[in-house]
Amino acid sequence: MHDLSHGDDAAAVNDLRSAVMRLGRRLKHQRVDESLSPTEMSVLGTLARCGQATPGELARREHVQPPSMTRIVALLEAKGLVRLEPHPDDRRQKVVSQTEEAEAMLEESRRKRNAFLAGLAAELTEDEWAKLRAAAPVLEKLAHL
Repeated sequence: MHDLSHGDDAAAVNDLRSAVMRLGRRLKHQRVDESLSPTEMSVLGTLARCGQATPGELARREHVQPPSMTRIVALLEAKGLVRLEPHPDDRRQKVVSQTEEAEAMLEESRRKRNAFLAGLAAELTEDEWAKLRAAAPVLEKLAHL
């Protein structure tokens, strides 16, 4: 483990935080469906990765309170983007999964955001692009620590 709280390392951490936040905000604006909140999009992304989950599991993964997740799931269900089915082992619970419409919307969203990033990356030099490609796995690791 490294102590990144001093000197050049602290400045680099600050620069990284600032750049990631700015880029994240810009990516959030590249939305396919403006009626969905960032949290709703995040829930759909989680379901795309895990297949299905209970509302409680989604609340934990998304770091929101269970009553908030219940409302989010209800909104997504009303929009035809998720379906609720009985839990196979616990009839008191429901399992949430994405619909085909949500899958298509997420694919279009990824395509749009990837095109946006590709347009930005086209402005980089070959050396900058090589460094960014090399940094991508490290950023992915940071995102999941």
